[in-house]
Amino acid sequence: MMKKVLIIFIVIVLIFGLAACTQKEEQKGLQEVTVMLDWYPNAVHSFLYAALNKGYFAEEGLSVKILMPADTSDPLKLVAAGQTDFAISYQPQLVMARAQDIPVVSVASIVNHPLNTIMVGASDNIKRPKDLEGKTVGYSLPVYEAIVKTAVKNDGGDISKLSLIDIGWDLIPAMVTKKVNAISGGFINHEKILIEKEGYNVNIIDPVQYGVPDYYELILITSEKLFQENKELANKFWQAVKKGQSYVRDNPSEGLQLLLDNQNDQFPLDAEVEKESLEILLPLMQDFGKQELKGWQEVIEWMYELELIDKKPEAEKAFIDLK
Repeated sequence: MMKKVLIIFIVIVLIFGLAACTQKEEQKGLQEVTVMLDWYPNAVHSFLYAALNKGYFAEEGLSVKILMPADTSDPLKLVAAGQTDFAISYQPQLVMARAQDIPVVSVASIVNHPLNTIMVGASDNIKRPKDLEGKTVGYSLPVYEAIVKTAVKNDGGDISKLSLIDIGWDLIPAMVTKKVNAISGGFINHEKILIEKEGYNVNIIDPVQYGVPDYYELILITSEKLFQENKELANKFWQAVKKGQSYVRDNPSEGLQLLLDNQNDQFPLDAEVEKESLEILLPLMQDFGKQELKGWQEVIEWMYELELIDKKPEAEKAFIDLK
């Protein structure tokens, strides 16, 4: 009897051992690829976690590792240096890079419209950009300062009457403590939600209504070198990414849960915040992947006029339209 049990145990061990070996062999057959996020994992990245966990990358023969940046400028730098294959970045950031002859390209839009707005205290009686005259506006990056200047100027205001201060990423504390009357650099799918969760009501001024280009907030980028040498890899990666976004679009709750199940322990997510964030994001991601030459030209012209770049990079070479 004991001999029979021992034989059965050995057979089971061999079966599971063979299955594990087979799985490892299958994994070995996949091409390793890295993609770096623009920030810590959050609702906007759900499509990547869907592509990973639903097996869409594997179907394309890819084993994908999702990386987090130490700084928001890292993704672009590391892609250019060939230290990561793909990354999520920002259209204005890529324009700045190409103006400095850094060979990175956008292969797809992720969020087709700006997430940044000018947020103002609901009780401050600021209804339009011109009303910011004599007020203090905090911004996180030069491009967000330029957005405020453009909106105020195009609304007939005097930008010399603005008090603009660089508050870095302390956007929420600056707003809640009334250090500033308005902020530029806060996203409607993140900072707005968190500020209102603190019990502080804000109103939104949309800079696009006042002459700021309707730029792509987030884009998928790679290096010119990788695309030239391995277009097939770029296309395989993009096909899986598209499937991931389609899954999230059709199954938002399940798609978000895949992100929450894989959240970074150092940056725990609030499920309710991310749910609200995704509800805001999905309508802004309807043209997922789409890029137009006119849009790139408008952003480049605007950035040059505002002296955010010293020279105009060629719009035609800044992006590649993957199907």
